[in-house]
Order: sequence, then C-alpha cells, then structure tokens
Amino acid sequence: MFLRNDHGYDLGGGANALSNPRTAEPVAPAKSKAGLSHKLRARFPDFELVPDLGSRIGSLQWYRGVATCVGLCAVTLLMAPGLEDPIYGYVPPALQGEEWEAARVQAISPLADGAKTGYDMAATGLVAPLADTPERPIIDLTTKISSGGTLLGALQRSGVGATDAANAVSLIGDAISLRDLQAGTPFDVRLGRRSDKSQPRPLERLGFRARFDLSVEVSRGADGTLALRQIPIAVDSTPLRIRGKVGSSLYRSARAAGAPAKAVEAFIRAIATRMSMSQIGADADFEMIVARDRAETGEVRFGNVLFGGIQQGSTKVQLASWDYQGRTEWFDMDGKGEKRGSMVRPVHGRLTSSFGMRWHPVLGRRRMHKGWDIAAPSGTPIRAIADGRVTFSGRNGGYGNFVRLRHSSGLQSAYGHMLRTAVRSGARVRRGDVIGYVGSTGVSTGPHVHFEVLRGGVAVNPGSVSFMSQSILGGGDLSSFRANVSKLLKTPVQPATEGEAAAAAE
Repeated sequence: MFLRNDHGYDLGGGANALSNPRTAEPVAPAKSKAGLSHKLRARFPDFELVPDLGSRIGSLQWYRGVATCVGLCAVTLLMAPGLEDPIYGYVPPALQGEEWEAARVQAISPLADGAKTGYDMAATGLVAPLADTPERPIIDLTTKISSGGTLLGALQRSGVGATDAANAVSLIGDAISLRDLQAGTPFDVRLGRRSDKSQPRPLERLGFRARFDLSVEVSRGADGTLALRQIPIAVDSTPLRIRGKVGSSLYRSARAAGAPAKAVEAFIRAIATRMSMSQIGADADFEMIVARDRAETGEVRFGNVLFGGIQQGSTKVQLASWDYQGRTEWFDMDGKGEKRGSMVRPVHGRLTSSFGMRWHPVLGRRRMHKGWDIAAPSGTPIRAIADGRVTFSGRNGGYGNFVRLRHSSGLQSAYGHMLRTAVRSGARVRRGDVIGYVGSTGVSTGPHVHFEVLRGGVAVNPGSVSFMSQSILGGGDLSSFRANVSKLLKTPVQPATEGEAAAAAE
C-alpha cells in the first residue's frame, strides 16, 4: 500500500503525479467526541427529521413522522420572506468609456444604432499608398421609395445625379401617374462610368414594375439621352376554382386547396348568412371560385371570392358576388340578396327621453313624446338606420332642421333638431350613410337628435321596430347575374400550383 504525498511535486492544470512511495503504517482510530447531535439521538432514538411516510402506515412512528413533517412545513412558512418586498438581484451598471467602446465594436446591430465594424487601427509599414483608386465601371443596385418620400429623392439617394434623376422622373410621369407609385416599390438602377470622380455617375438604366401588367424601363441611348420604354406583361385572368370535402375544418380544407386566407374568411361569412355553420358536417362538399391574375413573368395575384357553395346532403347553398346599386352583395341563384338589419340608434349617445307621455321641458306640460331623444355632442354625425329614400330635408317648425326617410314595408324614420342636414330630398341613402349632424335647432334644450319611427304614417316606439332590407334582382339584372354565374361555373377545377399556393399564403 502507498500513501500520496500532498506536499511536493504538484503540477498545474489539474495534472497530478506520484511522489516517492512509502509503506503505509497502521493508524489507530481516533476517539470520536460525543457532540450535541449524538447526545440528542441517544436521548430520543425514535425521533427522525426525515420520516418515511411510506412505511408502517397507521403506526405510532408513522403519526410521529406526520407531526414532524407538519412542524417542519410550519417552521418553513414562518421563516419564509414576505412577498411584498422583492428580492433584488445584481444589476450590472451601464457600460461607459473604454468598456462601451470595446463592446460596441463587437456588437451585431445596425450601424445607425451605434455599432461599428471593428477596431480602428493605424496603418503599418505593410500598407502601400495608392496614387489613384480604380473604380468599378458599372454599379447595379436597388432602391425603394421610402414612406412619405418621392421617386426623385430615392434616385438621388442611390447616387443618381440631380439632372439624370429629374429627367427620369419627368419621363416616368408622362407615362404613368407618379401618385400610383407606392412606398416600397423596388427600382433596379444601373450607374455607368464617370470621367471625373467629382461628378456623379451617369444613369444607364432604370427599371421597375409600374403595374401588374406593365413594366417601365428608362435607358440611355447611343446619343446619350434617356428614353422610356413601356413593356406590357401578358396576364391570364382565369379564376381559381377549387372543390373538396369540408373534413375537420372548412377553413383548413379550403386553405389546403390553395385559397387565400382572406378569400376563405369572406366565403365562410357569406355562407353563415344562409346556413348555420353547425349544420355543416365533415362529409359536406364545398366549392369556391376566386378571382386570380397570373402574369407571364410568374407572379400571381388573388382577388375577391366570386362564387361559393356548400352542399350538406339535400341542403345546397350557392352564392355569387354581384354589384347592385353601387354595392357588392351576395346573391343566391334566385337573385335574392343578403338580409340586412337596421342600426339600433342613428347616433352614438345617451338616451335622455323615451317614447310615451312625458313632461315637456320647454312647454311645461304633459305631452306625448313620439320618439327618442338621444343626447350627443354638437356636430356628431347622424346616420340612416336603414336603406331608404329622402322624402324631406329642411326646416320643419319645432323640429328645427329635419330629415325624413322612407323605407320598405311602409316604414319611415325621422330625425330632428339637426345642426345641419347632409342630404337632399329625393336622394337614396344606404344604412349607415351620414344624413346630418347633431344640433339644437327648433324647440330644444341642448344638442341632441329627436328620432322617430312611423308605420303607416303613425309614430310607434322605435324600440319595437326591426328594419330588415333585402336586395332582389329582377328583369335584366337577374339575367345578367345568371349569365355571369353560368360563365363562372364553366371554369375548370384545378388545384393551385406551388407558386399560387405560396402567393395565397402571403
């Protein structure tokens, strides 16, 4: 046996070595000193701070263990710090001076945020000065119009001279409207060789996509002048028609078939107006036709949903989008549009007086109040509660500035005490259109709108009436609608390509 010598020949780096060995001599065991813990254990041999509650369940020793565990938990709770005083950790101070400079040169962040590309070091003797720096003959780059910026500023920012930039913008402005150029539109710029470094590089070429079906290119000709060329792009506008089973989710199934997310959402909202979504099972068939443009350069652009259908057993719902009287609506194959309810109130405000007998605040006597008084700040827009036609707009005695609308089913609505009206007699209005503004004209105690509803010319409680309107196609409108649907249904069913699926996912 050998003992290790810990007093000599120690090696760094965690290495170790054996020193000169010597025979180990027997050592007499040291006398153990009876400490306090030994005395306590000798006095209480059955007491344990780590009881085993999984053995001898129900015995006296087990109950002692339970009591010990409860006691330890109580002591822990009593000694625990309060939650109202947080325990603060160490917060390192902000870097300053040389420490900040050392960190900044190693930071991976934009230069505009204070980062650098490395340490600045002085040149050594190995660096040979150049009498002249060679230039690249051609520089190709891409620039974009910044938010709120102009094309002229984008070109000058990319290095185009003021004269060339102004000439290019003038040529482009003669071909298209500069207002149609959106922020973020990329422009491919090519700068040529310059004769003097003190002068800007000449603009050799500028190209961009003006529209989905048009590219524009400005290039320098042999005579040194800039000329514009418009390059039409062929576009195939065949709609995308998809069909499939609903499965576990109508939304997921339609998205998997290649339909864009917004189109699927619009399709589901349209179907929900005619059929409860809870009635659609996994075995139901769905069909969608979405407007689609495919450019010969490979880009794909999706539009609105043109047609949608669901068939659950014998229940079949088919809807098509159609423009009618200035509004795009969903119509079924019989030419019936979607039903639209009325607004609850014509203005957002506080109801100060309801329908019925009341004490008139100005006349000082009990009198029938034929509508609602809704208080709102002066100038607040008043909106039509349903589609209709203006039968009166102007001054009307104690009502002040007054507007009356005629709706379907013999219903009328009236609005009084306006600051001013916003419609003329004979005009058609849609639900939500502004017809006037809150005021206090006529017999009034403050800014509010007096709102009445009349059935057959008799005032009724506005809260008891529900306005429902529905557009119904007839005659030539119905024939044109059905011809459009027939044309759409001739579109072949084709799955979306990988490029179209990628465009739909954006």
